[in-house]
Amino acid sequence: MSPMNILRRHRVAALLGAALIISPVIGSFAESTNNAGLSNAVATTQTPAAGVTAPNGSFAPIVATTKPAVVTVTTMMKGQPDAMSEGSPFDGNSPFDDYFRQFFGDQGMPMPKTPPQRAPRSEALGSGFIVGADGTIVTNNHVVDGASSIKVTLDDGTELPAKLVGHDAKNDLAVLKIKADKPLPTVKWGDSSKLMTGDQVLAIGNPFGIGTTVTAGIVSARGRDLHSGPFDDFIQIDAPINHGNSGGPLVDIHGNVIGINTAIYSPNGGSVGVGFAIPSDQAQKVVAKLMKGGDIEYGYLGVQIQPVTPDVAGAIGLDHPAGALVSSVTPGSPAAKAGIEVGDVITGFGGQEIKDPKDLSRAVADVPPGNKETVDIWRKGKAVQVSADVGRNTDEVQTASNGEGGKPSAGQGVPSLGLGLTDITPDIRQELNLADNQHGAVIERVNPDKAASAAGLQPGDVIIGVDQTPVKNARQANQAIAEAAKSGKKSVLLLVDRGDQQIFVAVPFAAG
Repeated sequence: MSPMNILRRHRVAALLGAALIISPVIGSFAESTNNAGLSNAVATTQTPAAGVTAPNGSFAPIVATTKPAVVTVTTMMKGQPDAMSEGSPFDGNSPFDDYFRQFFGDQGMPMPKTPPQRAPRSEALGSGFIVGADGTIVTNNHVVDGASSIKVTLDDGTELPAKLVGHDAKNDLAVLKIKADKPLPTVKWGDSSKLMTGDQVLAIGNPFGIGTTVTAGIVSARGRDLHSGPFDDFIQIDAPINHGNSGGPLVDIHGNVIGINTAIYSPNGGSVGVGFAIPSDQAQKVVAKLMKGGDIEYGYLGVQIQPVTPDVAGAIGLDHPAGALVSSVTPGSPAAKAGIEVGDVITGFGGQEIKDPKDLSRAVADVPPGNKETVDIWRKGKAVQVSADVGRNTDEVQTASNGEGGKPSAGQGVPSLGLGLTDITPDIRQELNLADNQHGAVIERVNPDKAASAAGLQPGDVIIGVDQTPVKNARQANQAIAEAAKSGKKSVLLLVDRGDQQIFVAVPFAAG
């Protein structure tokens, strides 16, 4: 199993972040056994990762300046009342329940309605840090999402009610505000772009609600994508973080915040040395917007995109694999109005170089709706530039679907790729649930030892384009593939309709 598959397998644990949910029973137990719990925690405290040493032999000076600005965030989740229902007014375990039911049943009377029962409320614990002496606090959105009330506990034990100023689910960030009778200690933002793999870091937060805790480690990797949102660019760390650490700061050896502890990868719910933090450079920009209040509006273009692989680049004449390949354009979207087409490779947006789909997603999202931006495109061997009026991301996205007519032809084989193609017959249209105007070549069989199989093509896929040229049936698809092979190309680019999406698949001839 690949590392990415393993990560996806435990994705639920990771993307729950490091917030701690406490039921009322557990909460009361924790309060009544506080001393015992703390003594037990001391006995099991995790030590810094082996080999990690502070520049002067101790992290104490860093902790002394940063810890006072770290807070615990407690949110109360309001329970939803159950609907009125027929039944006994007792709790279901009372000896009177049977008599109650028998009486109404024997008399032929309807059971009385029981009043709605309110579900028990629960608390969630997370962490945060103060960035403004006036009481401005940064934390994760998932720490406060759905909260009916928010309480902040300062490092000195002071408890204060907090107001949610703004939040953003896509970046998993939130800004809170508290009122204090004196200026509060703060931490400063650092520059996460200068972080390198191997740099020392400290994670500060309140794991399991036992109290503010500091752990040490290193940066294990940069640019991790957990597939939790369009802006995933996590810093991976081995400093132990656990449930309750969410929203706490990740600081460098200078005591500056270079990340926000957000998620853990864990097969058992506890720390295994794989944690993830939002980079400060990303967070700082979002926080600045949230401090103005409310939510953030993101730009919207209206395209489905995929990476440009070396095979794709070779098929379309690009010198190197870079950019975002457009596999679908939403009708009526800003992209459609700008003239962006399926098969275009977007290499620049608003003056920014686009190296991969993630670059484009971030670049578009960062643009205020209504702005006009230039879009650099590689289209059929030529560089093209268009202008697009960026829309709002709340615009409804629709799947692009285009079809062309044509008479059925006999099944076609593409031996060099290992494909068996056939036309769309009425039976096939019904079996694959294809639209009435859908045309193309249906993949009937795939040789498991040939290039098409290695590229991920599968029976039931419908080829609707070859080298950015639409095809109506199996004969046209076969001819276009043959022409691509004769032209000396190393691979052929197929536009495939699979289910409810369109994707480009580059199939190398050399591997056939």
